[in-house]
Amino acid sequence: MTLGLVAALAGLALLDSTSIGTLFIPIWLMLTPGRLRLGRFAVYLGTITVFYFAVGVLIVLGASRLAGHLDSPVASWVQLVIGVALFAVSFRFDGKKKRDTGKWRNRVNANGSAAALAGVALLAGVVELATMLPYLGAIGMMSAADLEPAQIGLLLAGYCLVMIVPAVVLLGARLALRTRIDPFLTRISTWFTEKGASATGWVLGIAGFLVARDAVARLFFL
Repeated sequence: MTLGLVAALAGLALLDSTSIGTLFIPIWLMLTPGRLRLGRFAVYLGTITVFYFAVGVLIVLGASRLAGHLDSPVASWVQLVIGVALFAVSFRFDGKKKRDTGKWRNRVNANGSAAALAGVALLAGVVELATMLPYLGAIGMMSAADLEPAQIGLLLAGYCLVMIVPAVVLLGARLALRTRIDPFLTRISTWFTEKGASATGWVLGIAGFLVARDAVARLFFL
């Protein structure tokens, strides 16, 4: 496990932290009228964190079986192709296109039951499975790094925790400043609705660069 790998994974985790499930639904929970219920907020964040970790473990197990049939250089070339493809796909996102977030806003209610919030978290995680490309890139980097299973598990857990750090920081600010921070949270939500497609393009582009850079480093410099 190298410092470069840990730094790259942290960068990808922070990119993943800007998704609907890990940032914007928590923001909408904070903006729900009434008293902020920390228990319900914790249920939501805990559920989506555990969901991402469980999905990561399943993918790593599958990747480990596949890796047994591939030479390390072949796996690195595959990772390089994936990284370049992510970078190329990022240019296809239209920065002028607005995201349709209405269906999510209608589902989010911080005053709902803990079971309902856990359900929203699971639904958000399932919907984002098709777009969790930074996470898949991070898992590919872990699988190709010849790490022990315990190290991979530790990195996966750390990755999932870093993903919710921005939401936790905003929650701390909401508790400290109360409704004075609501206009700021509202601006973030509005920006996401208006610029979400462009932000997704940037996320994919940066993720593709990090994944490809790691593959190039192992192919030509390590």
